[in-house]
Amino acid sequence: MTTSTTQDLELIRESVRALCEKFPESYWKETDEKNEYPEEFIKALTEEGWLSVLIPEEYGGSGLGMLEAGIILEEINRSGGNSAAGHAQMYTMGAILRHGSDNQKQRYLPKIASGELRLQAFGVTEPTAGSDTTSIATTAVKQGDRYVVNGQKIFISRTEHSDLMLLLARTTPKEDVKKKTEGLSLFILDMQDQKDKLTIQPIGTMINHATTEVFFENVEIPEENLIGEEGKGFRYILSGLNAERVLVASESLGDGKYFVDKAVQYANERVVFGRPIGQNQGVQFPIAQSYMQLEAATLMRDKAASLFDAGEKSGAEANMAKYLASEAAWQAANVAMDTFGGYGFAKEYHIERKFREARLFKVAPVTNNMITSFIAQHVLGLPRSF
Repeated sequence: MTTSTTQDLELIRESVRALCEKFPESYWKETDEKNEYPEEFIKALTEEGWLSVLIPEEYGGSGLGMLEAGIILEEINRSGGNSAAGHAQMYTMGAILRHGSDNQKQRYLPKIASGELRLQAFGVTEPTAGSDTTSIATTAVKQGDRYVVNGQKIFISRTEHSDLMLLLARTTPKEDVKKKTEGLSLFILDMQDQKDKLTIQPIGTMINHATTEVFFENVEIPEENLIGEEGKGFRYILSGLNAERVLVASESLGDGKYFVDKAVQYANERVVFGRPIGQNQGVQFPIAQSYMQLEAATLMRDKAASLFDAGEKSGAEANMAKYLASEAAWQAANVAMDTFGGYGFAKEYHIERKFREARLFKVAPVTNNMITSFIAQHVLGLPRSF
């Protein structure tokens, strides 16, 4: 992994901003209203190599770290865009890079880096399990040299815009394992190869997130697409989940800074009763408070990313970064709404779209209540609450 200097990080920010200028807020407003996937943006992001920064250079990527990846997503959201359309291709890399075989890396990583293949779908959540991942019911039964998968996943985003899916399924019944985290296995599913055995149903939501429900009916996965050892998939996804937390925190930071930027600009320009509304402490104090909260959350994101890149334990920091950033972003969203007043609800000002998008990360990919419980139990040593 290449370590970036402060100057390198600023260059990344400037380069991403330059790309985002080609996709103004009007572009995102249109894709949101039409509920369309931002195909042109993702293509441009891929062609410039931003989605492959975590892939080592030997496989066609940049070999950079989690901090650089987070900054990329942060800048996209700060520009008014929605990086969630492409973020999974970053955080799914963790499981393949750390636990995948040499053959899997050689087969998939170069094609993912070039854009020939997309790995944008992460198949974990199920209707009856929710956040209780160990209770998923989708099964993968070994039959000869392949696994046969049957079951159902929900809230799996970008399935219709991805070639591959990182899929978690139960290979040993829960009642037959000593620990509930055992018996789960992780696979690389080629959805194009098995499209006739997959049923994908879009889910209408309040934001343009390309979310779907997926049904698996005798889907076949070659045994060479099993990541690591059978039954240890839960442990493998943990590194990917920590990466996901850091990256989602970065997106929330971008959202929050977008709201502060917009609120500051509007508060300086909007004149009521013969003075800029930003001259009033009732307007300026909430904006300043949001700014400080975002700066603090940024420090936790940076710490979590540094620990992750160093290969050290980062679960607590990654979760705290996601919690703090999403809460700060939501606070900033409300501050921006209050600053803009009625204009905040007008689509042409874009605040309402970003307002909806920012709200997601308080509950996804993990609800902040679950993070609070995790910190209480695993960091503070309090009794398990569930």
